[in-house]
Amino acid sequence: MNNKELLTSSYDFTLPNELIATYPASPRDSAKLLVYNRNTDEITHALFSDFEKFIPKNCALIFNDTKVIKARLFGKKPSGGKIELLINRALNAHDVNVYIRGKVKVDSEILFNENLAVHVKELNDDGSRVVHFYMNEELLRFEDVLPIIDKIGHVPLPPYIQREDNKEDESEYQSVFAQNEGAVAAPTASLHFTNEQHKRICDKYPHAYVTLHVGSGTFKPVECETITDHPMHSEYYDISDKAKELLDSDIPILSVGTTSTRTIEFYARHKNVLRGEANLFLHPNNKPLRVNHLLTNFHLPKSTLLMLVASFVGVDKAQELYKIAIENRYRFYSYGDAMLIL
Repeated sequence: MNNKELLTSSYDFTLPNELIATYPASPRDSAKLLVYNRNTDEITHALFSDFEKFIPKNCALIFNDTKVIKARLFGKKPSGGKIELLINRALNAHDVNVYIRGKVKVDSEILFNENLAVHVKELNDDGSRVVHFYMNEELLRFEDVLPIIDKIGHVPLPPYIQREDNKEDESEYQSVFAQNEGAVAAPTASLHFTNEQHKRICDKYPHAYVTLHVGSGTFKPVECETITDHPMHSEYYDISDKAKELLDSDIPILSVGTTSTRTIEFYARHKNVLRGEANLFLHPNNKPLRVNHLLTNFHLPKSTLLMLVASFVGVDKAQELYKIAIENRYRFYSYGDAMLIL
């Protein structure tokens, strides 16, 4: 292991602004697909509609079935001042970790449509806040908040998509197999699948679902000089019985996305812990133990997601693949194109 692989600066790159995808590919599987075979060191340029051709024959696929909630809320203080709130994650039945744009103190109240209100309980050092949700003065459990924010909330598009969300984002920023509500960011490799393609693959290959509720920490760049000093964010995960069966077998695993990968690899290190909090940081000094192949998008500079890619191929090869993707005008980030590492 050379020091270079542990330096945050090794994961920096310059991306032309026009390669940041601000709208999804339509249809979903018309996105580009860069395929990198580690055994032969070959790169193939394809479309996502060709994805099935590249799936190794003896292989099981693991998908993340989390569902994005309308986590972005616009409200006001009793004085009339405007406030924007982004739900990050539920900590338990009543305590919810959020980010608030606008000044608030402990015991501040924020008012929303549908008689929904928030009381601020704690101010955290990292800039997040802990709040309780109320309706008509009655304390709500987080699961009872979800149908209300589905009416009044907005799709929490990532900060680099510099536009307001629209009706199309409600379906497009969601995988076709999204099932369990709780994410505030989409598992983006999953966004490329059409219903038809997903069904064909599931008919042909062993597969299962895990749930990892993606938090907004997924976008946070690493700011320490050495990547191992980065405090990794934690997210709720749940592994289905079918996924456990496949992960406990010796069949090779193709993980759909970095979120599925973090879940699988957390389980590989904490056997039989099927649900809880995962905070695993994969990088070249902490390589995958169970995932054999990775489908992923192209990620932000200095992000833990790019470091996860480097855990499969090394930092030099990750930089080389990204350079080739930029030269070939691949679209980057959540609504961008895909890469398959075999």
